[in-house]
Amino acid sequence: MKFARLGEQGHEVPVVVAENGIFDLRPLTSDVSGEFLASDPVARTAAALRDGLLSELPDAAARRIGAPIARPGAVVCIGMNYAAHARESGSEPPATTVVFLKTPNTVVGPNDVVTIPRGSERTDWEVELGVVIGTRLSYLTSPDEALSHVAGFVVANDLSERELQLERSGGQWSKGKCAPGFTPTGPWLVTPDEVDSRDLRLRSWVGGEPRQDSSTADMIFPVAEILFQLSQVMALDPGDLVLTGTPEGVALSGRFPYLSAGDVVELEIEGLGRQRQHLVAWGADA
Repeated sequence: MKFARLGEQGHEVPVVVAENGIFDLRPLTSDVSGEFLASDPVARTAAALRDGLLSELPDAAARRIGAPIARPGAVVCIGMNYAAHARESGSEPPATTVVFLKTPNTVVGPNDVVTIPRGSERTDWEVELGVVIGTRLSYLTSPDEALSHVAGFVVANDLSERELQLERSGGQWSKGKCAPGFTPTGPWLVTPDEVDSRDLRLRSWVGGEPRQDSSTADMIFPVAEILFQLSQVMALDPGDLVLTGTPEGVALSGRFPYLSAGDVVELEIEGLGRQRQHLVAWGADA
């Protein structure tokens, strides 16, 4: 099942994307929130569709696509989770998960305009598999328990300002990760019954030219192991977002230029949809 949110920022309508149309979820929930995701959303939505309780959303195709989850309480990220990307970053593959945080207000729609931070010359793209939590996750006893806590999967762009991340970081990456709009997410949240996160193709393009092309099968730590390790050091609540790392092919590698105003970034993960962001200079959208 695919859940989405359509409409202007702050006024998105929750919907389910079905084979025969896009249906308004407001008879069931006011938003695709943690509360909704924790309440057996697939079964509830399937029953509502079957019973004719949901109506098609007028002009759905013409509406802005918002992030498919309401603002999460936490955005937790895994760094250097693909060996080739670790090497292009100048590091050896990690022996345990590298964890950093992004602020929840970085989460925006998949096609929203992205503003390059003021003075930045090293803004970079990163296609990533995002995992949305469905039920509270804390102190799992094994990775085998992890996927039962997942509400679904999303495409995410973990945009990064590399100077702030690496040279002015003070030893922690979040300075380069938290500019407004730096986590485009969506277009959909796809529930686990429709997608196998263990082998999904991830790709990115800049200006129509290929950049990244890999598979989640190449992760050092797969989704279940990531969630297990995170559960030992923090609690994750319904609606929280976990980003699982990016493969090689980013500007940090030195093989490609960093992003500049006028660039268009596109990202896609098999079965999870496609994003497209236009980059603008700081102040240009004021």
